[in-house]
Amino acid sequence: MKLTLIHMPALLPVLLLGSQIVLAADPVPKLDIGRSCRSAGAAAVMATRDKAACERDENVARDKLEQEWSQFSPAQRTECVRLVTLGGGPSYVELLPCLELAKQVKELPAADPNGNGGEPIEKLRHIK
Repeated sequence: MKLTLIHMPALLPVLLLGSQIVLAADPVPKLDIGRSCRSAGAAAVMATRDKAACERDENVARDKLEQEWSQFSPAQRTECVRLVTLGGGPSYVELLPCLELAKQVKELPAADPNGNGGEPIEKLRHIK
């Protein structure tokens, strides 16, 4: 079958819809913050750090992740989600800095054989 210009407009919605499906296929994971917030509330040293405060912090972190999720690579997302769901209660408050650090590490310049990150040793000695 020969693809003609008549068929091209019919393919456009399929292509656009397909790209939206790919974008929606990897949303921010749904974490059960109840477990970590119950633990935080029970172990609270300060009266203001109760379960409700923990849940507010988790929701703020989740909202920020919703906005920034696409900035992180699939490998970074997978690794950080795996780390924050090991052991104790999963937490968006822990997931966000994990992803931010993973992104920053990827952006670092390659290290030279001396292990100083490509910066001259003299420059590194003067940093305090």
